[in-house]
Parts: sequence; structure tokens; C-alpha cells
Amino acid sequence: MAEEGAGSIGPLHGLRVIEMGQLVAGPFCGQILGDLGAEVIKIEQPGKGDPIREWGRALPRGESLWWSVIGRNKKSVTVDLRTQRGQTVAARLISRADILVENFRPGTLERWGLGYEKLSARNPGLVLTRVSGFGQTGPYSSRPGYGSIGEAMGGLRYIVGDPSTPPSRVGISIGDTLAAVFAAIGTLGAVYERTRSGRGQVVDSAIYEAVLGIMESIVPEWVLSGYQRERSGAILPNVAPSNVYPTADGGWMLIAANQDTVFARLAAAMGKPELASDPRFSTHGSRGERQQELDALVTEFTLTQHSRELERLLLAHAVPVGKIYRPADMVTDEQFIARKSIVSTDHPTLGSVPMQNAFPRLSRTDGGVRWPGPQLGEHTLEILESVGGYSRADIDALRAGGVL
Repeated sequence: MAEEGAGSIGPLHGLRVIEMGQLVAGPFCGQILGDLGAEVIKIEQPGKGDPIREWGRALPRGESLWWSVIGRNKKSVTVDLRTQRGQTVAARLISRADILVENFRPGTLERWGLGYEKLSARNPGLVLTRVSGFGQTGPYSSRPGYGSIGEAMGGLRYIVGDPSTPPSRVGISIGDTLAAVFAAIGTLGAVYERTRSGRGQVVDSAIYEAVLGIMESIVPEWVLSGYQRERSGAILPNVAPSNVYPTADGGWMLIAANQDTVFARLAAAMGKPELASDPRFSTHGSRGERQQELDALVTEFTLTQHSRELERLLLAHAVPVGKIYRPADMVTDEQFIARKSIVSTDHPTLGSVPMQNAFPRLSRTDGGVRWPGPQLGEHTLEILESVGGYSRADIDALRAGGVL
């Protein structure tokens, strides 16, 4: 069991979630809800399960560590949703749930006889959370839509990377996870609204719109002024100094001192307090106009310092500074340790598996990591009996028929 959060029930304790998605976009929404204490029952294909069980470059003993994280705090039930009997089982479980999360291509639930009209007729308070590439409506709704496509069409890919190279990607599934986060927010909004109306509703989270939602002011900048943001590598144009700077020991430190008062403190730390009143650098605008020149001055300074010395010096002057962290840095950092940002949970074959904790923190009813991604079908009997109301004989018959 988890080192941290095992005794906490979380603020969503008492809510039951059926998760029917796979890979990242739907399951990450389920992970968030589970981290906050909801009972998350994941329905998977018998014999195969969620493909994420096989994803990741590091597969110790053939086990996906990615699955350990995204499948955590969930219960695994195997049901063949492509069969009529399997769809009946799913409908029975959903009728006794608060939330259904799915990220199939739009129309899939309807083909299985599990559209919202039918489900809500049996369970009027059901919140159906649907995550897809392009949403449930519009001319693109039926297109296959992975997170990478949403990142491209939502505007993120175009501005990520060095201007001398083609558009780059962020090194994680950011489009999928953004859509999942927005889906979780929408789900909680729908659950809260249900306390007034007694009725559920459909939450429609599209990946491309989730990406678009974090793109700051790029749309009005283009429409009203014709300004198009371009790829700018490690900087934001005209925001200086704020960059990654090399150190004498071959390290890299991110220094963010673009505000007037903070730049004055950086100049003092550099031994050049006069830079703060120099007309070339005294205002945000002037520093932005001379961004390359200013970065060269900061680099000249940082190359005389070892990483730890530089960090101590800048922090002593209240200048925001941070090392570019890798996992090896995270697991030993005193801030991560003090706040239990990374916790360990017991895995049946891998032993202790560390992973990021549940966020954000709540002062009274905090969430937590209670167990890692379960074995395929581990909770089938328990859930079909306790939630579905099936007898052992019924369950044996379903197994014999290849439904479970």
C-alpha cells in the first residue's frame, strides 16, 4: 500500500466512476478522480486490457511502469464490450455509478447500445464524460484524433522548438493529459450542478480545444494585430532575462529575472548593479529589445560559476533560479522529499514503485496513491458481485461464454 495517503479517503470518496477508455486521454481523467478518492472501476477487454499496459521504454519483468501510474487507485474488471451480453453487464454497472468516463471515437457507445439517452433513462443522475480528438459534434468529430494531432491543430506544436528546426513536440502526451484535466474539471462541475438539479449531463472534452485553451493570447494577437508567435527555443521573445544558462561545471540553470525589481537583484548578484539603471536594460521593453545582448552578459557571468555556487548566490539575492531537473534530481531533492511529491506504493511483482503523488493537496480530505495499476481483471468477481449484483453462478456463466 502507499506510504502517503493510504489512510485518506479523499474529497471524492463515495463517488463511483466507471472508466471505459484506454491509453491516456480518458484514463488520466480517471486517475485524477481516483487520486481524489473516487472509486474507479476500469472495464477492460478480456485477455488484452488497456494497451497502455504494454507501453513505456522501461519494462522491468515485462511490467509497464506507465500503467502503474495511470492505472493507480483503480479496480480492473474484464468485460467484452463488443458482445451484447458484455454490453448488458456494462449497462448494469453504469446504472449504479455516478460517472462514466470514455474516450472512444464518437458514436462507439451508441453502436453498443450505451448512448446517453439509454443510460440516463436508467440513471438520471449519471454524468457521462467523453474525451475525444475533436469533440462529439462538428465536421471533424468522426475523425480519429490522437493527442499529437490535437497538439498540432490546437497551435502548440507550431510554437515549440528551435526556429531553425521543424515544429517539435513536448516529451510527454501533453495533448491527452490536458484534455483529461479539462474533462475532470468539467466532471466535477457537472457533479456539483447535480446537487441542485438532481440530473446528470454530458461533459464533452476535445483534445484540440484543450490545447487551444492554454494558448494564451495567440488568437487575438493574430486577428487584431497580425502578430504570429513563432518558435523561439528556450526563450519567450522580448521577455528577458529568462533563459537557460550554462555553468562552469557543464550544468544548466534556468534564471528568470525579467521583472524590473528582480533584474536589479540579478545585476547586483552579477557584481554589476549599474545594469539596472542602464537605459539599455532598465525597463522590461528595453531588455526585450536587447534580449540577445543581455543573455550574452548573463552567460558570461554564469560561466564563471559552478551550478551550486550560482544557485546559492542568486537565491541569496532573491533571484528565481532552478536547475534543469532529471528524475535522478527529483528523487533526492529536499523539497520533493519534504512535501512527499514522490511516494512509493507496493507492486505485487516489482516491489516498491515510486511515482508522483496526488495533486493538488487538500488540507482536510487529501487524496493519495493507494495502490498501483492492478492486474488485468483483478477485481472482476468483487465488482460484479458487489456492484452488479450478479451471483457466482451468473458470473461463471459469463466467463464460460467468453464475456469476462
